[in-house]
Amino acid sequence: MPMLPQNLLSPESLSASGRGSERLSLPALQSKMKCDPEGYESELLLLYRHFDSSLHLFRQQSAFSVSASGGGGGGGGDPTVTKDLGDLAMFLAHVRPFYPEKLVEFPGQLAELLRSAGRSLPSTLRCNLVQALILLVNRKIVDIEETLDLFMELQTLGDRVMRKLAFSHVVQSIRRMNQKHKNEVKNRKLQNILFSMLQEEEEFRAKRALTVLCDLHRRKVWFDDRTANAICTACFHTSTRVMVSSLSFLLGYERVEEADDSDDSSGEDDTTVAKSPVLLSRESIYKAHHKGTIASKKKKKAKLQRVIRSMKKQQRMSTEKNCSSSYSPLTHLKDAQGFAERLFSRLQTCNERFEVKMMMLKAIARTVGLHRLVLLNFYPYLQKYVQPHQRDITNLLAAAVQACHDMVPPDAVEPLFKQIVNQFVHDRSRTEAIAVGLNVVREICLRIPLLMNEDLLQDLVLYKKSHEKAISTAARSLITLFRELCPSMLVKKDRGRPTDPKARPKAFGEVSISTDVPGAELLQNDDESESSDDNDDDEDEANASGLNDEQNQLVNGATDGEKSGDDTDIGEDEVAAEDSNSEDDEEGDDEEEENSENQSFEESSQEEDDSDADDYDEDGDKVVDEEEKDIGSKKRKLIDFDGELNAADMSLRALKRLAGSKMGDPSLDTTDGILSNEDFQRIKELKAKRDAKLALARHGMLRKDVDPKSMDFKIPSSEQLSVKRVDPAMLEVNIKKKLNKEERLALVRAGREERGKYQARAAVKQKKTGGLSNKQKEHKKAMPLAAKRSKVARSRQEKKKQQRRSGKQFRGKKAWK
Repeated sequence: MPMLPQNLLSPESLSASGRGSERLSLPALQSKMKCDPEGYESELLLLYRHFDSSLHLFRQQSAFSVSASGGGGGGGGDPTVTKDLGDLAMFLAHVRPFYPEKLVEFPGQLAELLRSAGRSLPSTLRCNLVQALILLVNRKIVDIEETLDLFMELQTLGDRVMRKLAFSHVVQSIRRMNQKHKNEVKNRKLQNILFSMLQEEEEFRAKRALTVLCDLHRRKVWFDDRTANAICTACFHTSTRVMVSSLSFLLGYERVEEADDSDDSSGEDDTTVAKSPVLLSRESIYKAHHKGTIASKKKKKAKLQRVIRSMKKQQRMSTEKNCSSSYSPLTHLKDAQGFAERLFSRLQTCNERFEVKMMMLKAIARTVGLHRLVLLNFYPYLQKYVQPHQRDITNLLAAAVQACHDMVPPDAVEPLFKQIVNQFVHDRSRTEAIAVGLNVVREICLRIPLLMNEDLLQDLVLYKKSHEKAISTAARSLITLFRELCPSMLVKKDRGRPTDPKARPKAFGEVSISTDVPGAELLQNDDESESSDDNDDDEDEANASGLNDEQNQLVNGATDGEKSGDDTDIGEDEVAAEDSNSEDDEEGDDEEEENSENQSFEESSQEEDDSDADDYDEDGDKVVDEEEKDIGSKKRKLIDFDGELNAADMSLRALKRLAGSKMGDPSLDTTDGILSNEDFQRIKELKAKRDAKLALARHGMLRKDVDPKSMDFKIPSSEQLSVKRVDPAMLEVNIKKKLNKEERLALVRAGREERGKYQARAAVKQKKTGGLSNKQKEHKKAMPLAAKRSKVARSRQEKKKQQRRSGKQFRGKKAWK
């Protein structure tokens, strides 16, 4: 085929076609074709024939270079032909939407060239052809399903730029396809292509497919069970590199989030603080900014910021629980038990390096803890690695903690538990080992409390007296845990004030079943508090009306002012007692039974009349104790006074019975056991208020209306423990690591940066520009005349004493005579 002239857009050709005689480049012609597609069809056909001839010439040159090199990969060819071919491919890809019928075969020619000679093409030409094909795919001229296999094949080439370009195109195309709505049929076809590549024996193809799947799953584009299971099954690939990549993704997907709210809180204004009604009150914000000295304001502002950070952390943790952001692809395993057993059998038989074994071990432990599996052979396998000098021992202990849950028999974990205690927690062990051992014991006992016995616990608790902060903190955390789990196992002085003194750990296999909606008691308590406020208002009005006559009578007796004050105090005490009894029915019933017995005993012992028994109320307390002291003096209408008190008492009893009947009969809203959406929203708000009060009370911002028992340590449920990943760094908390020489020198140099240059003290004094110091002023101070005379006399006497002593000074014996 004869080669066409390279300069197709010469003035002669343009004049023949009726154009101007100016010389046009490909970008200029491209813009003109977009404006007038029909007017430039002849130029398009001419350029397309030029592309075909250049492609044919390039293939002939490539075949000739391959045969000349003896079958080796030839990337040869004329550089001019290569450049023209790349430029024409990009030009035709840009104008393809305007000439769909003329350039029907062009996308197929590009794909065929890349499939057949992709490895032998020069890198620049290959990049140009791939960019042209990507342009056609982005304009939906070519479907991604047709070119996915080609782009995955291009990633296996040795060209790094090409690999990055093809990878980003595949990910962005699938992401763009699922941006508005998900096409499940199309996604299934694309997933089948990648899954088949992942199962191939060729290492590089399988790894590139795994990389694409992991990236799409991380971006939550393919966030389904099929993709997660495909990634998990890559752990059993014959290639170690593919297995390590899969394990790295599974273990690194969920990162342990530290409390890093300092940057977030520093950029917030005070208006954001005032906007949150649950967090802080206006009074505390006003005091922090407008009351007190500068130092006290700083302290108050810092305290406010601490409260804000703690509340943010709580809100983030609550959203993590609701939105399941502690997600792991391992949660989607269809056969979790089979996955753990297969991976454990491969771990036992493999001869990989220690890092790979540690990754497999952590993946098994995460799967066992997440799905609460029973893999009894796993704990003896861990036991042989439990040594303080073992490499990455904290990661291994974190995996051991993660694999413990309440469904594992305590007998299976007990040898591992004893090994940890014996190897780490003893008097000859290092500080770091003891602290880590105590922390691991606490975490394991949090999941399986039945492993701990009383003698061992009391021995471990004695480490609270250690002078090392890490050890004492770990021991105290163990005490705090068992105050909630089983206070009876602790010594009496270590029990504190437990919320439930009779608490016991659950037996193996015991399950507590919830019979109501979590948080419904908050809604009920809120309703009770509102009703009690209304009842208190009614009782106050009734008490005020019932005691008005009594107060008038006591005011009339002006001569008995002191006694009248005593009587009013007695009446108020009686009303307060009845109010307290009306609030708690059970306590009131018990007191009535006990006080009725006391009343019968007093009546039988003192043998009083029925008229004297009227002086006692239902609780057995005397109504008027002060009046019995002065019976002969003045009685002031005692009969009317007692009658009014009995009437007030009867009214309080009626209110008490009415409240009891209201509490006994469930309301219409709760009889059917159905809560509305407003009730659930109210429960959420009440939980937020309770958490806010606890946070404020912990930081000293709120000291009223907070139950101190509610601030105690709350034991998380087994589901929460299984979902959350154990952080190895938390096992080393408060441990001071030794610095090497370079780190110590860096600290020394950092301390010298802010310090000025060293100078002598005299030089510093000479450079002083201010006034005299207090010591210098004391030297120049004028003394009184009497003081001068006494000083002179004293100095004269001292000189005389020295002269007297100097003549009689002993100078030693002579050594000879």
